[in-house]
Amino acid sequence: MELKRKIYDRLLEWKTKDHGESALLIEGARRVGKSYIAEKFARQEYDSYLLIDFSKAPAEIKELFETESEDLDTLFQTLQAHYKARLKRRRSCIIFDEIQFCPKARQMIKSLVADGRYDYIETGSLISLRQNISDILIPSEEECIRMYPLDFEEFLWAIGDETTYSLIRDRFRDKKPLGQALHRSTMKAFRQYILVGGMPQVVTEYAKERDFEAADRIKKRILRLYREDISKFAKGYESKVYAIFDDIPGQLSKKEKKYKLTSLGKSARRREYEDAFVWLDEAMVVNPCFNATDPTVGLKLSEEFTTQKIYMADTGLLVTLTFGDSDYLDNDLYRDILLDKLNINEGMLMENIVAQMLRYSGHRLFFYSRNDSKGHSNRMEIDFLIRHGRKICPVEVKSSAYRKHSSLDKFTSRFGDRLGDRYILYQKDVMVTEGVIHLPLYMAGLL
Repeated sequence: MELKRKIYDRLLEWKTKDHGESALLIEGARRVGKSYIAEKFARQEYDSYLLIDFSKAPAEIKELFETESEDLDTLFQTLQAHYKARLKRRRSCIIFDEIQFCPKARQMIKSLVADGRYDYIETGSLISLRQNISDILIPSEEECIRMYPLDFEEFLWAIGDETTYSLIRDRFRDKKPLGQALHRSTMKAFRQYILVGGMPQVVTEYAKERDFEAADRIKKRILRLYREDISKFAKGYESKVYAIFDDIPGQLSKKEKKYKLTSLGKSARRREYEDAFVWLDEAMVVNPCFNATDPTVGLKLSEEFTTQKIYMADTGLLVTLTFGDSDYLDNDLYRDILLDKLNINEGMLMENIVAQMLRYSGHRLFFYSRNDSKGHSNRMEIDFLIRHGRKICPVEVKSSAYRKHSSLDKFTSRFGDRLGDRYILYQKDVMVTEGVIHLPLYMAGLL
């Protein structure tokens, strides 16, 4: 089964606009589909291609990028002979897969691009890329893009629905409801997306037979791979990374979701764990969300690093991580969706999926929190802040049964002149009331 991915269009744009004047580096978490999309693109858009997987390439191939760095004719001839591929000038592509395992090949990008014979696509996991660049000169001829798991529209495509999301986009634009029947069926698909997640192998397996158990097995393999990466690439502070990673479900299941280090130990201090938080972010395993103490257009200017929420980058992986090594049948979330009784875990899953969708849409994640010991009326927390033009848009995530949005009202009263549209994301259909735009959760990626 071939998955349709939006990033393909970005690769096509790069090829069309750059005409070989840069190499394309695809960064992303492990198992997000980087190698798959690079090879699919090369196969469909070039007369021929050559793929070097540096995680498996023999030593003599890696050594070529040192011994023949000044003799490109010999380099290309040797590569073509070894990989039995015929390259054509300006009509072929060379893929450097898992480029982090051969830093010298990445350093050669400058001369390879200047030579102009072929196009070049590199893939690598961000954290492992940064671990292997200390002794090389990073080429300025790289165009970098980040790849994420499948978004909801791509998930719908994978399960055979090519039409619904275009209507969702239209109704979002017009701020009109989808109607009871379509909204109900879309929420059902969206709940499946929450549980399955967007990792390509998982989605592919689920799409075959709609088998949650089979999908769960693959998610457990991916989580084991992430843990292996921690031991491999977080040398010296791996225990702290493990502690934060394993504690994510516990932190998100609380009403107060700001990450509390005291859960890791009474004497835990932020500065001791800073590298661990950064590692998880750079590995693209998590989506950190920082407190913006002064919500203006320059949200990053008031970013408070010491106060943050940590969301999993893929909500499907969060579902499996939450239940650890438990058997699939013991996972209440799967049971509830199979019985059509899933009332999405109020804080953990709803906020995590919204964070995931906002991040995939290009937003950096910020929230606003104010605790005033002198007066309860001054306390407020806004789940997410996004920027539209010169305005800040507050976003609250609510259950369907919510009765009021007091924090949003307080926030509006305090910062009204800075604000654009105000949003409530919940499980019901589109509704605009009292100046607040209520949207179903599956529209979060359109904000």
